[in-house]
Amino acid sequence: MPPRRQKLRNGTWVVPGTGERTRRQFTLRYPSHDGPSDDDLIHSLAEGETVKEKLRTAWHNIRVAAGNLWAWTNSPNGRGTIKCSIAYLLASMGTFWEPAARFLGPMDGKHIVATISVYFHPARSAGSQIEAVAIAIIAVCYAMFIGTLSMATSVLFGSVWDMLELSYALVLIIFIGGGLGFVGWVKQKLNNPLVSVGASIASIGIITIVTKENSVHTGVFTNQKIIQSLKILLMATTISTLVNLLIWPVSARLALRKSMRNASTSLGGMLSMIASGFLSGAEEDFTSSAFTKASSTYSSNLSQMNKNARESKYEYYLLGQELIYRNDKAVVKAMENLAQSLGGLRSAANTQFELLKEVSYVPTSAHSNVSPTTNVFSPVFGRSLSATLKSGSIRFNTLGAIDEAPNERSDQEDEPAPAREMPFAMLSPTGSSLKTASDIFELFIARLGPSMKSLVYTMAEMLQDPPFGNPGSPINVNEQFKQSLGDAISLYNQARGNALEEIYKTIELGRTRSEAVQADFEEVAAACGHFSFSLLSFADEMQIYLDTLDNLRDTTEQNRRTWKWLMFWKYIHLPSRSKGEDPEQLSLLKPVKRLRQSKLPQGIPDAMKRRGTFNWETAPQGEGIWDHIVRAASRSLLKFFRFLARDDIRFGLKVGIGATLYAMFAFIPQTRPIYTHWRGEWGLLSFMIVCSMTVGASNATGMSRFTGTIMGAAFVLINWWISNGNAVALAFLGWAVSFGAFYIMVDRGNAAFGRFILLSYNVSSLYAYSLTQRVDDDDDDEGGVHPIISSIAYHRVVAVSVGILWGLIICRLIWPMPARQKFKEGLAVLYLQMGLIWRRGPLAILLRNDATATSYMKMGEQAAMQRYASQLQTLRVAANNEYELRGPFPFEAYGRIMASTQRALDAFHAMSLVTQKHGRLSAGEKALLYYTAEERAQLCARICHVFQVLASSIMLEYPLTDAIPSVMVIRDKLLGKIFRFRKEHSSNGDVAEANGNSKTNANGGEDGGSGKARVPKLGDVVVEEPDYALLYAYALVTGQLAKELKVVEREIESLFGRLDEDALLLQ
Repeated sequence: MPPRRQKLRNGTWVVPGTGERTRRQFTLRYPSHDGPSDDDLIHSLAEGETVKEKLRTAWHNIRVAAGNLWAWTNSPNGRGTIKCSIAYLLASMGTFWEPAARFLGPMDGKHIVATISVYFHPARSAGSQIEAVAIAIIAVCYAMFIGTLSMATSVLFGSVWDMLELSYALVLIIFIGGGLGFVGWVKQKLNNPLVSVGASIASIGIITIVTKENSVHTGVFTNQKIIQSLKILLMATTISTLVNLLIWPVSARLALRKSMRNASTSLGGMLSMIASGFLSGAEEDFTSSAFTKASSTYSSNLSQMNKNARESKYEYYLLGQELIYRNDKAVVKAMENLAQSLGGLRSAANTQFELLKEVSYVPTSAHSNVSPTTNVFSPVFGRSLSATLKSGSIRFNTLGAIDEAPNERSDQEDEPAPAREMPFAMLSPTGSSLKTASDIFELFIARLGPSMKSLVYTMAEMLQDPPFGNPGSPINVNEQFKQSLGDAISLYNQARGNALEEIYKTIELGRTRSEAVQADFEEVAAACGHFSFSLLSFADEMQIYLDTLDNLRDTTEQNRRTWKWLMFWKYIHLPSRSKGEDPEQLSLLKPVKRLRQSKLPQGIPDAMKRRGTFNWETAPQGEGIWDHIVRAASRSLLKFFRFLARDDIRFGLKVGIGATLYAMFAFIPQTRPIYTHWRGEWGLLSFMIVCSMTVGASNATGMSRFTGTIMGAAFVLINWWISNGNAVALAFLGWAVSFGAFYIMVDRGNAAFGRFILLSYNVSSLYAYSLTQRVDDDDDDEGGVHPIISSIAYHRVVAVSVGILWGLIICRLIWPMPARQKFKEGLAVLYLQMGLIWRRGPLAILLRNDATATSYMKMGEQAAMQRYASQLQTLRVAANNEYELRGPFPFEAYGRIMASTQRALDAFHAMSLVTQKHGRLSAGEKALLYYTAEERAQLCARICHVFQVLASSIMLEYPLTDAIPSVMVIRDKLLGKIFRFRKEHSSNGDVAEANGNSKTNANGGEDGGSGKARVPKLGDVVVEEPDYALLYAYALVTGQLAKELKVVEREIESLFGRLDEDALLLQ
């Protein structure tokens, strides 16, 4: 066991609530996440030996089960399930209760009330209920619009002009194909769960009016079905809304504030755990159950917080509190930025642990000294640099852990820690006292640890005291927080500067070390500086977070109510020409267009599809009028066909074609009786539900739809046999079925499966009872007033199965969109984009824009890539449901690739923070960047090259070769160049007197030329030790990126294999 590190001496820290500076001892506390105790678990009856003990165990199990049931009943999911079942029971009264049935009219279809209550169930917030009602109204109105136009067309062409066949063709093509195709296009385009269920409601209305009712076929215009549909909508939405608002109402605004409180507390706990793990040198803290639980808690809180923010928008807008909503969104955004900075802090800590772990794995031969004639650009020296901390690994133990000082009385002031508690080497650092590179980390913790711990404690206390109350209540932000945070940052900055200066001075004193050991020391020192900078970045985000809290507090106190969202004309922007371009804006990077969260990755972008226009661009330009006509017509047609080739347009056309082909059997006189007997309208509805953008999603939906239909039909037979058609018994048994289905939907999260069970139950059980009430329907084939329940259920199962099968056939045969292909294309495009972004040169942007701090990434680019990666995960899940003859989709392998890709995106973000918050370059940093321009250019080009190779292999599914260039070789060459600069600078005493000039490009970027790079003549330049930190941080992030690229390379090799020089490819 390595010796544990000595206790940290106390540092001055700022009490967040009062601003007082104190030296009282404290520890970084974080919440413990213990599991349930034994008294809360069900015990096995086999544990008891005697009958008395078994009875005691059984009584204990009963009490535990009752307690769990009561707790579930009072939980949000339990209350939501009960609310949904109550709403379903009330909605079924539209069929079972005679006054309600009489209100809906003599026609059948009254079970649609229960169907709408299933689709738009009340287990949602008030804001979500507002959105659901609006979508339901739009869906029903659209269905009525299509139905009215179809009847008008039938009357005009069929009855007036006596062109019955033409009227059927127009109704099929325009109102079935076009109307349902538009529904499918909207469902895919918006990709919103509520919009999807609204599309199903619209489909039910269109299919019922156009294909089932006789008015369209006989050319008679009637408004009975339209009026009944409006009554059904009114009854269903009224029941769902009343249950939502009167029984355990849920406010999205209140839920948003609660999730913000939970997220703030989770952030504080994670910050404490990361800092505690770094200070103690124990990487196990990052893999502990407490940290994993806190991380997963925050992740769930984050998704819930975004969901609540979207739903609260409707509540805020309805109440006229638009400004409060905008400030709430700003706080949510600030908390997301805090989480990103926390990820960068954890990444920096992991970098340090990776460096320290390599001590135990380096062979003894690596410790040999390097002679003065050693070529610092040789591969041998490069490998020695990359294997950081290899010197001294045999003679010295690995890094121990720091014990934090225990808690004492809050009123006790401590004197500075006595010298005997600190190692001699830490208090009197000399070049010879640092025998191993791990001593650098010891020195860093000894000098900066107390201030770091104090800053973390100050910020954690602020986060664990969230000021969010209920909506309308004051935001109680402690006025002292901002001043306390500013003081804590000031103390930390001072200690950080002194600690880094002392570390670099200590390294400078050890010039007698070998070059490899000296470079290792500097890399560890840079890693320490990188972590301290990441913590400072988190503190900067904390200041922004406190500013947003102040804005929210001020807006809440003013309580101004406005309804500017009703002024819809202000959102209409007519295109206008800009009068002139502002020259000050020309140099700025244009922001990236926001990728909508629900939008699926497009795959290969339009910018890469030049096959169609390339020939016209390179063809000789003819002078004749015919040449101009051909060129213009060809390009116009190409533009039109490319519009039709868009994924969303193809999907809408595919849905329209499939619906038209299926519905035509309802208009052919010879097949209409078959369509009516087997209830083909429910098959057409199943087709609309099953049709999804990708083949995998269609397979998953089809399986859920089929299984749910079978279960619903089974419940129909059982309940009808028990009740014998009695209304009261059927209502109670239907409530019991709905309770189980809503449990699956709300508590288990499988909304589609539970919904399909109830839909199958509705169209059989409720419909069968409505037949007994002598509704107007051609139902003699199913028993009439004495319904044959087995025949009814059988017809529905067959119709649904045929519709599912037809949907799968259409999705597979007409413009299939396999999720596998879309996932591969999306991942390849993401890698190409990442390579091109890194090719810009993260540090070159600092030379080109020295006047202002900027990032190498465009505004919104990081967020766009993160959303793109999250959508790729959705495609990966859909691809897992696709079945192909070549075998199952490698779900786990691509999961590891996506995890590595996410870590690479974190490295991109970490580098963006370094460049964006660095400020103006010092003269020494400029000299270093010019001196290493060639190596940085090679490194950026190499990383871009590897990204392109990986993207090509994934896209084509081709094996990799064993000649993929290594990123680490160029990175080690960069480290050697930095060490050479330090050596030449220290020997000459002045950078300006170094030999020759550096051959750089006009922009000072990373486009180094050929030949040996030299330090430019920049005058009298003083290069200080902190000037090296920027390049070392770049090298560290590049090392993380190279590591993740190697992980992806190994995964691709395991998927597609590897080609060697003996492979025979010519056949």
